[in-house]
Amino acid sequence: MADKMPQSPHFQGTNFTCYEMRFITNAQGKVVIAQTKLGGVNPTNSDSGEIFIKLNWSQFSDGYSSNTTQIATAVVPALLQTNFIPELGGKPLVELPLHLVGHSRGGSLVCEITRLLGAQGVWVDQLTTLDPHPLNNDGFNDFFFSVVDASALAYVNVLFADNYYQSISSPIKGEAIAGAYNRRLTSLSGGYAQSTPVGYQHSNVHLWYHGTIDTNTPASDNQASITTTERQAWWAPSENQGGVTGFYYTLIGGGNRLGTNEPAGAGTGQIRAGYNGVWNLGGGLGSRRSLPSNNGTWPNLLRLNILGTAQVHLGETNTFRVYWQSGQDSSNADLRLYLDTDANPYNANQTQITQLSLPGTGTNAVSTIDVSAALNPVTTLPGTYSVYARISDGLHTRYLYAPEPLILNPSLQPPRLTPLTATTNPFQLSISGFPGQKLIIQSSTNCLNWTSLITNTLAGTNGTFLDAAASSYSRRFYRALLSP
Repeated sequence: MADKMPQSPHFQGTNFTCYEMRFITNAQGKVVIAQTKLGGVNPTNSDSGEIFIKLNWSQFSDGYSSNTTQIATAVVPALLQTNFIPELGGKPLVELPLHLVGHSRGGSLVCEITRLLGAQGVWVDQLTTLDPHPLNNDGFNDFFFSVVDASALAYVNVLFADNYYQSISSPIKGEAIAGAYNRRLTSLSGGYAQSTPVGYQHSNVHLWYHGTIDTNTPASDNQASITTTERQAWWAPSENQGGVTGFYYTLIGGGNRLGTNEPAGAGTGQIRAGYNGVWNLGGGLGSRRSLPSNNGTWPNLLRLNILGTAQVHLGETNTFRVYWQSGQDSSNADLRLYLDTDANPYNANQTQITQLSLPGTGTNAVSTIDVSAALNPVTTLPGTYSVYARISDGLHTRYLYAPEPLILNPSLQPPRLTPLTATTNPFQLSISGFPGQKLIIQSSTNCLNWTSLITNTLAGTNGTFLDAAASSYSRRFYRALLSP
């Protein structure tokens, strides 16, 4: 799945970074978690800002040696460490929005990771569970295994939770998760049926999700394939054979998580059932399990949106809405908004829009603020930009991009013309304006009838116009107009 995500039609950017997290035995004989870069560019150079992590815990997943709480306890410190990924230059992975995906026992594991992150005050943007099946827990009775896994739960520090499960397989079945968008899958023939004849529907759940990332037909995860038969049978009509479900509701996919639609049919659950409804975050319905502990260490950006039109002229005021939680209620957090030419806050091609101080909210509240700022037409070029926010308490920083692009058109402020000299030939005019403005220079002998001489686009704030024909007239007037 991770390999196919950058090939999604919704993927923004041309490059990415992929790592594997795995357990190793160090020189002191201690089992520790390590990482290996599998491919892609340095994450600080990526234009997408996307980092894909494959967590490999296979040597402890036999059902006897470790439960999912133990694995999560080892993983979370690595996400918080500033030196776990050296290429990030001292930045921890949790600075960026987190999307955790897990299948079967992995569903229990990612839920437990969110709980432990929540204990540090860290919010998780999305939790995706695929046929979650904790061992010897949540009503399951797995006689042949000795461990007891963590329950599959959606906690209050998860913004959006989606769960795809089936209850038709024997002996392995998934389960619904309270507070998630629960999509029960009822037609899962084919796929893994040949390679995994016992309980193949359990494996078909992750193949189903794979088919929402790779929407080609056929599509393969190198173990089983989605053919035309599966495309037509596995998804509801409104899910467009996998194109408008599953991965579509990620930050990359860009789907509306607050939608009132019920893809699987009336009474099966709205998409917004998975959106955190504990606080006023825009209309979500999802209930959440309380965190046993939360020290509020990390400030969090939960949502960032451009209000009103996403296309403005430079120099005009635009407004941005920010939702945040800063668990240290006695101290302020620093908020900054930036324009960015791509989707990576680390590669130093951003322009700061504004800066302000936000009060702490405590761990039992979420606040929102509308921030207005005028975009400087002198220092900012017209174009299409991403907008991101940065929140920091001085020790911990998190980033979040708005889902909407911002289109900046040239300033509407009128240009000015100033004669450079009136004695030389050709006659010269200085043009003062703003980058990207398309100007029409016109002339007249009576200020009533005007003739267009040239149309040009300013590359900077100043330009020069030479009129070689000026000496042919006893008098001549000039004006500059903005071209529509």
